[in-house]
Amino acid sequence: MLSRPMNVRTMINERPMSRFQIRTLILCFLVLVTDGYDTVVLGFIGPSLKSHFGASPAQLAPLFGAGFFGLAVGSFLFGPLADRFGRKTVLMITVVLFGILSLVSAWAPSLEILIVLRFLTGLGLGGAMPNAYTLAVEYCPDRLRATLVAPLGCGISAGGVLGGLIAPHMISTSGWQSMLVLGGALPMLVALILWWWLPESVRYLVAKGRQEEARSIVKRIDPDFPKEAALALDEEAARGFPVSLLLRPGLRGGTLLLWVTAFMALLVVYFLGNWMTMLVQETGVPFSQASRMTALYLTGNALGAVLLGFLMDRMNPQYVVAGAFLCAAISLASLGHLTSVPAIAVVALLITGIGTGGAMTGTSILSAGFYPTVSRATGVAWTLGMGRVGSIIGSMVGGAMLAAHWAPAVMFAVVAIPIAVAALSVYCLAIFRRRHRQESMPLSPREVASGSKTASGA
Repeated sequence: MLSRPMNVRTMINERPMSRFQIRTLILCFLVLVTDGYDTVVLGFIGPSLKSHFGASPAQLAPLFGAGFFGLAVGSFLFGPLADRFGRKTVLMITVVLFGILSLVSAWAPSLEILIVLRFLTGLGLGGAMPNAYTLAVEYCPDRLRATLVAPLGCGISAGGVLGGLIAPHMISTSGWQSMLVLGGALPMLVALILWWWLPESVRYLVAKGRQEEARSIVKRIDPDFPKEAALALDEEAARGFPVSLLLRPGLRGGTLLLWVTAFMALLVVYFLGNWMTMLVQETGVPFSQASRMTALYLTGNALGAVLLGFLMDRMNPQYVVAGAFLCAAISLASLGHLTSVPAIAVVALLITGIGTGGAMTGTSILSAGFYPTVSRATGVAWTLGMGRVGSIIGSMVGGAMLAAHWAPAVMFAVVAIPIAVAALSVYCLAIFRRRHRQESMPLSPREVASGSKTASGA
C-alpha cells in the first residue's frame, strides 16, 4: 500500500481521456436518448388516443400533466437514493422502471389507468436524466467537463427526433400502441447494456470506502496505476440525509440560486415549447412558417448546449451561462415585434434557443460541478426537479395568458423576465462560489483565474 493516497480527481485530471471513459459517456448518452423518446411519445400518439378512448382535449390534459408531475417527483426521489445506493444501481432501476411501464401502457384498458401509468413512467424518466448527467461528470476531467457533458443533452432531442421520424409509419401500420412498445423495448435493451458495461462512479465508491472496486475501475482508466494504491477524495466527509447536505453552510446559498435558475429556465423552455407556434401565428405569421420558427428555436436548444459547453471550459462557466440567459431575455422580449422581419426573427429565435434550452443544460453542468461527491446526484436531481416544477407552471401559464387574450408581444416580453432572473441568479452564483470556495467543490482553474482578476480590479 502506498503511504500517500492518490487523489481521484487529480488522477482523472492528469490523464488523457481513455476509451473506458468515452464508452461511459456514450452509455449515458444512450440513456438520455431513450429518456427523450419516452418523454415526448405522448405528443405523437395524442391524436390517436383521442379517437381510441373517445376523449376530448380537456380529458387528455391530465394525461400530459401526470407525466410532467411524475418527472418532477422522480427527480426529487431518485437523486438522494443515488447518493445512498450508487449512481449505476439507481440509473438502471429508473431505466427499467420507465421501460416496463411504457410497455404496460400499450395495453392500458382506460384513459384513467393510462394517466396513472404515465405518472409512474414519469418517475423513472425524472430519475434517469440527473443520474446520467452525474455519472458522466464524475468520469470527465475538469478541463473538458462541460465540453463533453453538454452534448449529452442532445440525447433528449435525438430521442424526440427519433419519435417524430418513425411515428407516422408505426402508427399507420401497427397502431399507437407500437410507439409505447418501442418506448419500453429500447430502455430494456439499454438496461442490459448498462448491466454489462456501465461502471459505478469511482468517486462514489471511494466516498463509501469500497477501495477494491474503485481500484479495479481506475486500472481500466490507467493500466499503469499501482495495484495496491489507496484512493482518496479532495472533499471533506459529510454525514446526514443527502437533501439536508444541500442546505448546509457553504452550499445553501448556491443551492437556492441553482434552484431559482432551473425553475425560471424550464418555466420558459416549456412555455415556448408548448405555445411558440400558436403565439407566432397570433402575430399574423402563417402556420407553416410558425412551425418552422418553432423548429428553429428547438434547434437553438441543441446547438446551444454544445456551444455553451465548449465556452464553459474556456471561460468562467457561470459568466457564460449568465450571459446566454441575458441575451435570450433581450431577444425574447423583442421577438413579438420582429416576426414581420423574418431575417431578424431567425437570429432572435436562435439566440433565444441557445440562451434558454442550451443554458439550462449548462445549469445542470454547473450543479454537477458545485456539489461534492456525497451529495452530487441529489444536487443535480433536485436542481432539475425544481426546474420540472417550473415546467409545469410554464405549460399552464401560456394557456392562461391566451385565455385572457394577452397580445403576443406582451406575452413574449413578460416571459423574458424569468430568463433575466435566471441570468442574475447565475451571476450571483459566481460571486457565491468565490466567497465560499473552501466549503463547496473546488473551483476550476478558469474560475479561480476569473476571481483573481475580479479581486485585483476591485
